[in-house]
Amino acid sequence: MKKFSKSRQILIVPYKNEWPKEFNQIAEQLKQTLGTRAVRIDHIGSTSVPDLAAKDVIDIQITVAYLRDESIVHSLKDAGYQHLSQIVSDNYLGKQFPENPQLEKRLVQEKEGDRKANIHIRQLGFKNQEFPLLFRDYLRAVPAVCAGYQLLKLRLAEVYSESMEGYLYFKEPAMGLIYEGALQWAKSVNWTGHKQIIT
Repeated sequence: MKKFSKSRQILIVPYKNEWPKEFNQIAEQLKQTLGTRAVRIDHIGSTSVPDLAAKDVIDIQITVAYLRDESIVHSLKDAGYQHLSQIVSDNYLGKQFPENPQLEKRLVQEKEGDRKANIHIRQLGFKNQEFPLLFRDYLRAVPAVCAGYQLLKLRLAEVYSESMEGYLYFKEPAMGLIYEGALQWAKSVNWTGHKQIIT
């Protein structure tokens, strides 16, 4: 049986009504820092889906026109955000998109002393820019899938409460299955949510 390394505790909490407001506060600060270099700023991840239990971390996606514009990360660092320079790509859905350059990203975290947030910077039109928006909108639109995803996360957090490696080992393939359903849903409703420019 596969053994998984220990890590920080994984804690899934019930949905909090204040999460959207907290996102809006962070997003406004990001807009002030980046100006028009931020094509759009979105609330993503489980905290962006009403009634879905989640880790108490606000996930945010900044969409930019050109990811390799170094001024973007420099401006965020100057404003106090913490740049995780070792992370330069997404690794989810690796089997679907092996060694795909469209998984490139940058990642910063909250300013020191602020509430916990992961801020993903991705390029407009890239596969990894589309994925979290489609995943979010699909869960919002299909309550049965959302409920199943929540149950999966809660069970995995129980079994692998001290191993992020174990938690993700089983969660990521399930996300791949949900993504396949999301693609079919997107076709049925003519979803183009990732292409919209939000000012």
